[in-house]
Amino acid sequence: MIGNTAFVSAYAYGKFLGELNVTFNDQGEILVTNGDALIMDANVPEDVATVQRIAKAAEPLQSIHEKIVAQAASEIVGARAECRARECTMGVLITDAMLDRVKDQGVHIAIQNSGGIRANLDAGKVTMGEVLTVLPFQNTLSTFEVSGATLLPALENGVSQVEEGAGRFPHFAGLSFTFDPKAEVGQRVADVQVLERRHFDPLNLSKLYSVVSNNYVRNGGDGYKMFTAATNVYNYGPDLADVVAEFMAI
Repeated sequence: MIGNTAFVSAYAYGKFLGELNVTFNDQGEILVTNGDALIMDANVPEDVATVQRIAKAAEPLQSIHEKIVAQAASEIVGARAECRARECTMGVLITDAMLDRVKDQGVHIAIQNSGGIRANLDAGKVTMGEVLTVLPFQNTLSTFEVSGATLLPALENGVSQVEEGAGRFPHFAGLSFTFDPKAEVGQRVADVQVLERRHFDPLNLSKLYSVVSNNYVRNGGDGYKMFTAATNVYNYGPDLADVVAEFMAI
């Protein structure tokens, strides 16, 4: 309770069913609250009617999931252990797709958090369902402008928990840098270069750069709070999974 307000939570993803019982007085004030978070594990039998209804509702989506959108010449690695510690091929693919989608807007840099990358893509035919498994969060493209002085701490944030395998580890296009994972947090990044006019220039702390990322990162997710103060923001671009699928189909 905070004051006269009861705050309750049943975690997330349907793992628990929250049961809450509240007793009010005649003035609508809470007198008593009680309940529990009931775990929805294999001991809870499925409701047959609900399962059937979900299956029926999912039928139109099946064709979308089975649609072949591209061919992969080799495996595209998106495994957690790889993408949260170093540049991985899935991170390269996603950020290249981002930058390609907004190239006519003068955007210089693409950023993708590794926590948003959830699977590999096998060599051969690639279905839309597989792309959605890699990028399941329905994140949208977000474009914005920040200074080099904001990008530098963003990079430091990205590598600040690499030893823990944190999802903030960044993948980039249009930018390169080196980092020392053994250095003190906040002082790990060096030699930041931005690709402009087909060659790399050192990051200019006073210059304004156009950036594309996903709306989760732009809104401060995974520690990227410095991006919440960005200017010229547009958070409502296409779904990132669609962007990657269309880029792979080219």
